[in-house]
Amino acid sequence: MLSYPNIDPVAIAIGPLQVHWYGLMYLLAFLFAWGLATYRTKSRDGWTPDMVSDLIFYGALGVVVGGRVGYVFFYGFEQFLANPLWLFQVWTGGMSFHGGFLGVMIAMLFWCKKYQKTWFQTLDFIAPCVPTGLMFGRIGNFIGGELYGRQVTDPNFALGMIFPTDPLQLVRHPSQLYQALCEGLILFIVLWWFSSKPRPRYAVSALFLIGYGLARFVVEFFREPDNGQLFISWMSKGQFLSLPMILIGIWMMWYAYQKKIYDWGPLKNS
Repeated sequence: MLSYPNIDPVAIAIGPLQVHWYGLMYLLAFLFAWGLATYRTKSRDGWTPDMVSDLIFYGALGVVVGGRVGYVFFYGFEQFLANPLWLFQVWTGGMSFHGGFLGVMIAMLFWCKKYQKTWFQTLDFIAPCVPTGLMFGRIGNFIGGELYGRQVTDPNFALGMIFPTDPLQLVRHPSQLYQALCEGLILFIVLWWFSSKPRPRYAVSALFLIGYGLARFVVEFFREPDNGQLFISWMSKGQFLSLPMILIGIWMMWYAYQKKIYDWGPLKNS
């Protein structure tokens, strides 16, 4: 069994100014996305660093607003009905990836209208830059001792640990690190490799949906369900919300290779 590294949630303190690790992870997430997307403009005609900066700004708004609204409606709707102002109490915690994902999708529509890009041109461009942000976010969850895993069946399990924020003090899976690895690092490597060569429109976005959906679905078996509740007897709400991503992604991948529309490279459609 591992010992949980008790890390001070405050990363930087200068007088009354405090920067928490979770906020720092969000900053790193957006900085990495900006850096990776700026690098991708070097091999893509019609993309500039200024466009990327604007794109990251729109994406950040989508993540924050969508993530909060999604968490409230997906995981705490009864609490919202009892106290609608809870929606705006972001300092109490609570962000949903699926809500943030939908928020980014909507934000991209406004960005596309401004720069005259199609929605999927934009999504295919930015998708490989997203997993590193997910990785940093999960590391932030781990440092904060939140969204921890389910109880391990063997108390001597090598990766098991007791989280100080767990009221039951059980030996649990560090599922935040599983997610950081699967939804973050591994998905980034796969998407970056896949998108390094010309692929038909929709294919990169499809691979992101399939990859994230599968990773999230599998890791949810090791993660304590949000609010301790399962959607059905064996399926968590996170798994239920990931299923449409997988199915839509599979259909999109098939559709992409049927249509074979290329936006860059020697196969670019004129």
